[in-house]
Amino acid sequence: MAKETERKFLVKDESWREHCGEGTRFVQTYLNTNPDSTVRLRIAGSRAFITVKSRNHGIERCEWEYEIPEQDAREMIEECDTSPVIDKTRYRDGRWEIDVFHGALAGLVVAEIELDSPDESIALPAYIGREISDDARYYNSSLANSGEVPE
Repeated sequence: MAKETERKFLVKDESWREHCGEGTRFVQTYLNTNPDSTVRLRIAGSRAFITVKSRNHGIERCEWEYEIPEQDAREMIEECDTSPVIDKTRYRDGRWEIDVFHGALAGLVVAEIELDSPDESIALPAYIGREISDDARYYNSSLANSGEVPE
């Protein structure tokens, strides 16, 4: 079992783009969005993953992720009762991941960083806005179900 420790922020401007190359398109959906255990299907470019995550404890939670055949992921999305699909492009700026959402969530841009420990000190790039790590409305599972950008 791995521990995921991450902080998430809204992005306030486009200055991150000068540091990033081409992004990777992500399509993801959820087989389960119970706060105690989410089960995500994700297609990232030509690779696919199934991920199980435990309830958040602050900015930390347990995570189990397994690569699966892309075709299996596509079939699960078609055949299983899943949440609405999230469509986004992910860019990288060093350790930072910047997600630009499309479709119903267009206009939402979120930056996140995975930490080695919950108390790790990080420098915030100029494009970082308000922290949303503890705001459940910005969890991808919540965004998939709501289909709209929080106020």
